[in-house]
Amino acid sequence: MSVQAIPADEAIARLSEFDAVIDARTEAEYAEDRLPGAVNWPSLNDAERIEVGTLYKQVSPFEARKRGASLVAANIARHIERGVMDKPKGWKPLAYCWRGGQRSGSLALVLGQIGFRVHIIEGGYKAFRGAVLAQLPALAANYRYQVICGPTGSGKTRLLQALAQAGAQVLDLEALASHRSSVLGLIPGQPQPSQKRFDTLVWETLRQFDARRPVFVESESRKVGNVAVPDGLIEAMRGSECLRLELCDDERVRLLLEDYAFFTADADLFCQRLGALTQLRGKAQVQAWQDEVRRGNHELVVRELLLKHYDPGYAASTARNFAQFAAAPAIAPADRSPQAMAELARAMVAAPDTLA
Repeated sequence: MSVQAIPADEAIARLSEFDAVIDARTEAEYAEDRLPGAVNWPSLNDAERIEVGTLYKQVSPFEARKRGASLVAANIARHIERGVMDKPKGWKPLAYCWRGGQRSGSLALVLGQIGFRVHIIEGGYKAFRGAVLAQLPALAANYRYQVICGPTGSGKTRLLQALAQAGAQVLDLEALASHRSSVLGLIPGQPQPSQKRFDTLVWETLRQFDARRPVFVESESRKVGNVAVPDGLIEAMRGSECLRLELCDDERVRLLLEDYAFFTADADLFCQRLGALTQLRGKAQVQAWQDEVRRGNHELVVRELLLKHYDPGYAASTARNFAQFAAAPAIAPADRSPQAMAELARAMVAAPDTLA
């Protein structure tokens, strides 16, 4: 048998050495957050864990352990049949559960008895989470950021996507958070990750960057929908060099109509989200916007949202939160099109030193 327990920091440093990272927790625990590249082999699934926990509390720990052992053994057998039979003897997995205890230990025991070299994380996912939180501040401070600022609709997300395609290092926080970072930013059909998952995605992305090259990021607030940008990262961003992205009002309106087409296609959804602005803009104004939406006057509503809701105070707020915004050089694509954004991105990547 070959089973070795290793600390979370060591497991993180050696992730590329393992042929598989196996999460032995339930489906719900796995969905909340997991190690990079992990696959889910539950020793107990969601319903089974509830069943065993109920037995533990209502009958006895002994009866719960018997039932748990039966379920775990059956699940491990299915995992081996499905995922192990084609593996060579040199296959080397890393396994973990919540605290590195019975669930990953049971799986590791069987895999080790087969003859595989199995590693388990001491302290399990809980230790991994602690390591991520400990590493994030120094990791975030390790890079030079170029913060793309610009009013709503100026194309910040489109430019970030074009920069990534042009080979730049891009930290797209809205993509990681599955949210467009405004009251209207919830994306239908795309639930946001948990805070733990978002933290891990940010940490995982930062780990892949080269500190010798700039990282482009949008001028986000502390919260992107329901998740918060890690403190160390938001502090590093707010002290970094800024770029002022400019696009005329007509192009901004058209861009938003394109990027938020799901609102123009669903008047009820658009009106529902506009309702969230009642406290800020008043019942009468919001009702007027909702009436225009139901008449199909989407361009009018979007233009007024820009001029009456998003734009007022934008420059002052950005200057207050981003120390170098006042000195930010202006960058301007020819228009809102992907081609124009790609052209601007290529120029930015080709001559990064001319931007600061």
